[in-house]
Amino acid sequence: MKALTLTQPWATLVATGEKRFEPRSWGTKYRGPLAIHAARAFPRHARDLCATWPFAEVLERHGFPSYKHLIGGAVVAVCELADCFRIEDSIHVPDEQELAFGDHTPGRYAWRLDNVRRLWPIELPGHLSLWEIDDAVVYGAPREGAR
Repeated sequence: MKALTLTQPWATLVATGEKRFEPRSWGTKYRGPLAIHAARAFPRHARDLCATWPFAEVLERHGFPSYKHLIGGAVVAVCELADCFRIEDSIHVPDEQELAFGDHTPGRYAWRLDNVRRLWPIELPGHLSLWEIDDAVVYGAPREGAR
């Protein structure tokens, strides 16, 4: 399956279903299962956002009272990459919260993430761009004797 590494708090916002669109400077033709990986690095500007609206309210509602509770270096969710489109080419109008969670300026691409399922964190190093992850890592290796 493909995987995408996101900096925190955005990885957790996707994992909790609060962020449905991931704006990127690049598009992809890929559609299908996508693992969401939280980057190990957590820059200060991103940590500081966790104390501002709407980040603080949303994170706390999902059990993350501060940035110190967000995990890095792990797969935190799986979802379906359902669509990818240039922002100016669509009728997509993000709500106030979605706008706060990403850069939706014309010229960028919006990746629509559907059917998000939060996972117990699976520690792995991340990578740039889309990268491959063995399905067994996410879904668990088959048990001995399983058919």
